[in-house]
Amino acid sequence: MSATPDFRSDDLIYDWNEIGRKGRLIPRDVTFFDETLRDGLQNPSVADPNIEQKLKLIHLMSKIGIHVADIGLPGSSKRAFDDVLRMCREITDNRLPLGVACAGRTVASDITPMIEISQRAGIPVEVYCFIGSSPIRQLAEDWDLDTIVKRSAEAIDVAVKAGLPVAYVTEDTTRSRPDMLATLFKMAIDHGASRLCLCDTVGHATPDGVRNLISFTKAIIAGHGSDGKVRIDWHGHNDRGLALENALWALEFGADRVHGTALGIGERVGNAAMELILLNLKLLGLLEHQDLTHMLEYCNTAAEAVGWQIPINYPLVGRDAFRTATGVHAAAIIKAQGKGDAWLADRIYSGVPAGMFGRKQEICVGYMSGASNVNFWLRQRRIEPSKELVEAILKKAKGSSHILSDEEILAVVDEVNGR
Repeated sequence: MSATPDFRSDDLIYDWNEIGRKGRLIPRDVTFFDETLRDGLQNPSVADPNIEQKLKLIHLMSKIGIHVADIGLPGSSKRAFDDVLRMCREITDNRLPLGVACAGRTVASDITPMIEISQRAGIPVEVYCFIGSSPIRQLAEDWDLDTIVKRSAEAIDVAVKAGLPVAYVTEDTTRSRPDMLATLFKMAIDHGASRLCLCDTVGHATPDGVRNLISFTKAIIAGHGSDGKVRIDWHGHNDRGLALENALWALEFGADRVHGTALGIGERVGNAAMELILLNLKLLGLLEHQDLTHMLEYCNTAAEAVGWQIPINYPLVGRDAFRTATGVHAAAIIKAQGKGDAWLADRIYSGVPAGMFGRKQEICVGYMSGASNVNFWLRQRRIEPSKELVEAILKKAKGSSHILSDEEILAVVDEVNGR
C-alpha cells in the first residue's frame, strides 16, 4: 500500500479545538527568548554547567529556532563574566543565528560588564535591567516611587549611551499597581528602552491577568506615540501550573516575545517550558518551517548539564511520552504501521506526532499487553514469533507487576528456543 494516504488529515481527525475558538495566534514577528542559562540556573536544585556544556546548549538553541538567549549576569562574578564572554565569542566565531542578552540590576555596576563584553566580543548585547515594582516589594525594600524611577533611569541611560538595546524589566509586574507601571513604563520609553518586559515573577497570573496587563501596556505604548517602536516581552513562572498556558495566551494577546527555559527549570517550581511552547505552536500550525527535531537533544543536554532528572511522564521528552504496553493501543499502532502509513501510525494513539520532534512510537510488553505487543517486539529484533514463544512471553508478562525489560524477554526467548 502507498505510504501516502488518499485522504486529508481533516478527514481522520476532527479538531474540536478549532470550534468557536476564543482567539487565534496570528503569525507575526514574534521571537523566543531562552532563559535556561540565566533564570533557569536560579533553581535551587540545579548545578551551574561548565562552559563546554553551555556552548553546546547555545548551539542547540540556534538549531531549534531560539532568537535570543539570556546567557547570564556578568556582573555577578568573574566566572559569570568569563562564561558570558566565551559564549558571545562562540556565537560570533560560528556565526550562529542567535542574539544574546544579559540580565542585571538597575545599577551601573551591573551594566558596565555587559558593555565591556559587547565591545570585546564584537556583538550587541541586549541589556535586561530589572527592578521590583509591586507594592509588596516596595515595602520589603523600603523603596518609594522616586527611588525606583531614579535608579531605573540611570541604569537605562548607561546602556543606551553605550549603544546597547535595553529591555526594562519590572519584577512582579502582575502584582503591581497601574499608576506605578504607567509611570515606570513612560520613564523607560523616554530614556530609550526598546522593550518592556512584563514579569509574572511569582506565578500569580491567570490568563485573564495576562490579557489585562498586556492590553494595559499596549495602551501605554500607543498613548506615548511609540507603537511599533517599543515591544512587549512576557516572562512567566509556574507556581500555579499556568506558565505554559499563560505564555501561549501572552502571544495571543499581543506580546512580541515570550520567555522560557529548557524543561521549565527556574526559581522555585520554574518557568514556562520552552520546548512545550514550541511544541504547541508547531501543532497549531504556526511554526510550519521550523525544524524541531533537535528538541530532544536540547532538553537532554540541558538536563545533563544542570543535573536534572526528567520525569518519566514529561511531555515530549519523558521516557514514557511515546511508549505503550497496552494491548489495544499497541494493536492499533501496529495495524496502522501494517498499512505502510507512517503518518497514521504516529497519530492513531498520540496527540503529539513523535516523528515531528525526532522521536518514534515505542511498543513494550507488560501485564496489560496482548500478542500484538509480543509479535511486534520480536519482529523488530528479527526474532521469529512462534506461537510457543509468544505464549511464553505473555505468560511471563501477565505474571509480572511491571513492563518487562529487554533482558527479561530475551531470557524467555533463550529458554524457549534452547529447549
